[in-house]
Amino acid sequence: MRKIYDCDLGCPVQNTLQFIAGKWKSVILYHLFQAEVLRFSELQRKLPYVSKRMLAKQLAELEADGLIIKRIYPVIPVKTEYRLSDFGQSFQPVILAMEAWGDNYIKKPYPASSK
Repeated sequence: MRKIYDCDLGCPVQNTLQFIAGKWKSVILYHLFQAEVLRFSELQRKLPYVSKRMLAKQLAELEADGLIIKRIYPVIPVKTEYRLSDFGQSFQPVILAMEAWGDNYIKKPYPASSK
């Protein structure tokens, strides 16, 4: 688990981002909130533009930070499942807020510059 930063104003955001920063972590969490349990191959299908290596790296970081639980079944071929931990479940309001903002943005995109 990462350390909690003790810094100036804005740190609550930094403390949140330390767990979900990474190009695909929030998207992976979003899909796990939708399905509860996903196999590696299912995540690959949901994220076809992410390389296997990058997906594995992001999943390993999420697991190391305690947000997801990885379960490997001793079968051939190997079956690997991912689910949210209780700590990972606590990110649901964050991910849902991101989903709501994204839906709103699609409906009414903001200008690139407000000059």
